[in-house]
Amino acid sequence: MTRPNALGEYLRARRELVDPADVGLHVAGVRRTPGLRREEVATLAGISADYYLRLEQGRDRNPSPQVLEALARVFGLDATATQYLLSLSTARPLRSKRPRREVVPAGIRQLLDVIGPPAFVENRLFDVLAANRLATALSPRIRPGENRMRSLFLDEDEQEMHPEWERWSGGMVAAFRTSLGTDVDDPRLAQLVGELSLGSELFRQLWARHDVKPLAGGLTRMRHPRVGMLELRREKLPIGDSGGQLLVIYHAEPGSETARALALLDAPAQDEPRAARG
Repeated sequence: MTRPNALGEYLRARRELVDPADVGLHVAGVRRTPGLRREEVATLAGISADYYLRLEQGRDRNPSPQVLEALARVFGLDATATQYLLSLSTARPLRSKRPRREVVPAGIRQLLDVIGPPAFVENRLFDVLAANRLATALSPRIRPGENRMRSLFLDEDEQEMHPEWERWSGGMVAAFRTSLGTDVDDPRLAQLVGELSLGSELFRQLWARHDVKPLAGGLTRMRHPRVGMLELRREKLPIGDSGGQLLVIYHAEPGSETARALALLDAPAQDEPRAARG
C-alpha cells in the first residue's frame, strides 16, 4: 500500500496560506491561485525549484533538517508547527493495524471517582474513554463512546453550548492534528475525518489548512441550558504510558458564579456513582 504524501500535503497547504507581501514579495496583477508559488518558496528557502517540487510531489521524503527549518521560516511557522514539519520527514511506512481496546489506567479511573470538577479521559482521536458524573452533567456528549470532534462539528445542540464555537474551532482542529502526530494510518481516523468532512464544510476547510498547535488548556465559555453561562478553565494533562491518552479537567475560579453553577449541576445526584465507565 502506498504511503500517503503527508510532507508534501503539509508543504502545499502552508505555501497556499502565505501572503507574498508578508515575505517581502511585490505582486503585480491578479494571481490565479492563493499564496506563494513553488519557485518563490524555493528561492526564499535557498533551494532549487526542482528540489522543492520533488518534496511537494512526494518524490523526496527525507530532506535534511536544515532544509525543513528554512522552509519553516519561509512559512512563518512557530515552534510547534516547525517540530511537526520536521517529524513528517521521518514518518513510518503505512502498515495495517488491528483496532485495540484502550484501557484507562486504574489510578486515573479512581481519580475520576473522587475529583470535584468535571473531568474525563480522551484518546488521540478525541474519543471519550471515561468521564465523571459532573462532566456528563456539563454536556451529555461527554460520555464513553462519544467523540469530541464529532460532537463539536456535527451536533447542533453541542454547538449551541459554545457561543464562541466558530472562533475556536480552528484551534480544536489544530490540536487534533497535534494529537495525531505523524501516525495517521489508523483506519478509524480515515473514517472519522471522512465523516466530519462530509458533514461539516467548516471542518473540511480547517482540516485542509494542516494547522497544528500545542495540546494545552485555556479559557472556554459554555452556555448550559440549566445553569446559564459558565466561564471555565480547561486543562489537558497527558497520562503517562497510556498511548496518548489525556486527562481533561474543566474548573472554575473558587467563589465565582461559575463555581456556584457547577455546584448546582452536581447537587441532584451527589449520592450516585460519580464516574461513567467505558
